[in-house]
Amino acid sequence: MKTAILIPARYASTRYPGKPLAELTLPDGTRKSLIRLTWEAARKVAGAPEVHVCTDDDRIADAARAFGASVIMTPETCRNGTERCAAAVEVAGLDADVIVNLQGDAPLTPPWFVEALIDAMADGPAVATPVLQCDATTYGHFVEDRKAGRVGGTTAVFRPDRTALYFSKEVIPWLDPAKVDPANIPVFHHVGVYAYTRAALQAYGTLPEGTLERLEGLEQLRFIENGWPVTCVEVEGRGRVFWELNNPGDVSRIESVLHEIEV
Repeated sequence: MKTAILIPARYASTRYPGKPLAELTLPDGTRKSLIRLTWEAARKVAGAPEVHVCTDDDRIADAARAFGASVIMTPETCRNGTERCAAAVEVAGLDADVIVNLQGDAPLTPPWFVEALIDAMADGPAVATPVLQCDATTYGHFVEDRKAGRVGGTTAVFRPDRTALYFSKEVIPWLDPAKVDPANIPVFHHVGVYAYTRAALQAYGTLPEGTLERLEGLEQLRFIENGWPVTCVEVEGRGRVFWELNNPGDVSRIESVLHEIEV
């Protein structure tokens, strides 16, 4: 299957305006923007040589072109990353069989997360997304954010057949703190990457926005609320901590991980 990776990026983030251009300090002391680090992560994915940054903002577009990225300009009316990916496919006339949405705030996404997602699409799902069982560190980040009133990462719950039941910015399922086993925490972190067939991506814009999508602010809930199954693909961290840059306070978290891995 021909695969294209699209990186939707917008400047006007509610929680972190200008987030794609936020710079992070690397282990060698140099600094790179969030959008560049995400693009570099996408370029490491085997079997997906086509990578595009999709934006409606000239500042992001200019920065992306400066470090060598292909850019697709999309309408300002796109309300989320999935709508932006659908618009990019139409604007650029992309002919990929599978379109991967790698959101621009996830520079810590290992290539094997995306490769597992692409492999899973060969089994026939219309939409798939990775989930990662929380280790003690990541679960601690979730709990810390909620106690502080911050909206951090997203969790997922799914059926035995791995089709999603729900995604939430709350920590689900709820766990009794006295009974949490640090070695086996039954909470799954939703990794902000999606793979779609062309048909599913084209259909997305025709589906009505549901109440749950609007309340949670999670684009993938539109599929679930309209009866489209979303397959959760469990991936392994292989010792690496995963976290997205959701709030300004996440910069230090991500920088600390970057200092532990090879960039």
